[in-house]
Amino acid sequence: MEDEASLPSRAARGDRAAFTALMEATKGDLHRFVRRYVGEDDDAYDLVQETYVAAWLAIRRYDPARPFPVWLRAIAINKCRDWSRKRAVRRAVRGVMGLDASEALAVDEDAPAAETQLDDRRRMALLDRALAALPDALKTPLLLATLEGRSHAEVARLIGATPKAVETRIARARRALAAALDRSP
Repeated sequence: MEDEASLPSRAARGDRAAFTALMEATKGDLHRFVRRYVGEDDDAYDLVQETYVAAWLAIRRYDPARPFPVWLRAIAINKCRDWSRKRAVRRAVRGVMGLDASEALAVDEDAPAAETQLDDRRRMALLDRALAALPDALKTPLLLATLEGRSHAEVARLIGATPKAVETRIARARRALAAALDRSP
């Protein structure tokens, strides 16, 4: 049995097996975080892979005194921010695309259970889009605190802000989400 406490130190020295073990231990939480950040599962998988590649390429700069998941999360946040910027540029160039209605067309009108499932998926998609549309300064602390269950002090250390600023940003993010959901049909 491997000593989990030694994995970050071994990985920092370039031990691929240790890094792989760290990936296995962190991939579920990291994917959930990135998925909530970007709002799309396929993009989340791609960004998680990019995060691990970037982490491996920078592993020699990792300080094993810091918790590996915190270091990894900082890389993921940067990847998500880059993705958001690229997406904004693509939207500006192509214009905003409409939602694909194929899912709605595939549902039989006489199937109430399917309608309920479709409504649930639509509400979830609406929430995902509202989360993805939040500015990074609001989205990051909200997701770290609510999805990850981190304290405001932990979030503040991770993003380089004060705990009071984190509290304020989370409150603003919640108000923005509520407003976006209220505006929806």
